[in-house]
Amino acid sequence: MNEIAIFDSSVLIDNQRTRRYSERIAGCPGRIRNSSVVLAELWRGATQPAERHFVRALEESRPVLTPTQQNWLESGQILAKMRSDHGFEPHKLRDLHFDVLIALTVRAHGARLITSNRTDFELIREFKDFKLEVW
Repeated sequence: MNEIAIFDSSVLIDNQRTRRYSERIAGCPGRIRNSSVVLAELWRGATQPAERHFVRALEESRPVLTPTQQNWLESGQILAKMRSDHGFEPHKLRDLHFDVLIALTVRAHGARLITSNRTDFELIREFKDFKLEVW
């Protein structure tokens, strides 16, 4: 399989803590790529040397896909529509912004997002379709 797969931070963090997904990650078909947004989320939370080592190793292990200017602009439009349709408060929109950017990057590359964050990513799919696999 030649499809691109991107892991969300929810899967990577849980796996680093518990090894819950180790076999599934190792056997994941396709070309694995990293998202610059996911890496930024991981760096933001890396407080221990082992965590920083983990993120650095991820960063160096695979090519990194980054949102384009168009992805950034569209993310704002999607969030405005979410606010209008669902009445979300600004803090909820801030929480969703990185996930919207991840989804748009995945879509732009024809990739599949692998996450354990079903709720937020299925919500985003109401506004923009992309390939999603929930573990």
